[in-house]
Amino acid sequence: MPKIAYKEMSIRKSGLDLISQINAIIDDYQRQGYSLTLRQVYYQLVSRDVIQNNEKSYNNLGVLVGNGRMSGMIDWNAIEDRTRYLRQLSHWNNPQEIMLSAAHSYNIDLWEEQDYYIEVWVEKDALIGVVEQAANRYDTPCFSCRGFVSLTEMWTAAQRLIAKNEAGCECVILHLGDHDPSGIDMTRDVQERLIMFGADVRIERIALNMPQIEQYDPPPNPAKLTDTRSGGYIAKYGTNSWELDALEPRLLDGLITDHIQRYLDIDLFNEAKVRQEQERKILRNIVI
Repeated sequence: MPKIAYKEMSIRKSGLDLISQINAIIDDYQRQGYSLTLRQVYYQLVSRDVIQNNEKSYNNLGVLVGNGRMSGMIDWNAIEDRTRYLRQLSHWNNPQEIMLSAAHSYNIDLWEEQDYYIEVWVEKDALIGVVEQAANRYDTPCFSCRGFVSLTEMWTAAQRLIAKNEAGCECVILHLGDHDPSGIDMTRDVQERLIMFGADVRIERIALNMPQIEQYDPPPNPAKLTDTRSGGYIAKYGTNSWELDALEPRLLDGLITDHIQRYLDIDLFNEAKVRQEQERKILRNIVI
């Protein structure tokens, strides 16, 4: 993994010690197959009582991580910005290469014979990589809401779900969001607007919920008093709120996996996977 120094940085011993702890967290997650955002690194340090949970600590961590990367002490690939990326056309060296790639990426709908149609929706774009890893394992579509979903995307989703209803499927959306005034309200908003647009769908909020907060004890934040929904939230839950990012990726992965499996006929799913691999083999044999 690239630790490339571009600049000499003067970092105090306390900063060097913190970089060492950051690298230990990074190494642990890379062994599990995850990369992290800066926000996730921050919450891992907060949960270990290494730094305080406040905006100043988060800003200081951002500066330190930047300096650590510039000076070659933190892997450049270890921390992702999942909201910004380059878009470009794919390129191939020869026709055979694209045919082999097509064979590898050939997928059938593994849920075609299932009684349910499942999607996983997550409030934050920064967590879509974690969600996608779990969802892809079971050929389950996932969607980054980026807060309250736009009218356009909500209507489009409703049309997609209506088509599944008409094909005889029961539709379920597994929803993940922050436990704060807006994050809680987003689950209600998704349910009400999809039903308004004519979709027969059940929204199941699988995280972040109070029993999970009590079990995993993520670090709290003050509820945003400027949020117009804060009054009802505080009356029910108190003045603290909690971010979804504070849960470890493997916990989110496990939650998503467990809930998908509840709706999945695993025998039908495995039969479809066998057929998919047989058809991929046919494509590879044509190329070779």
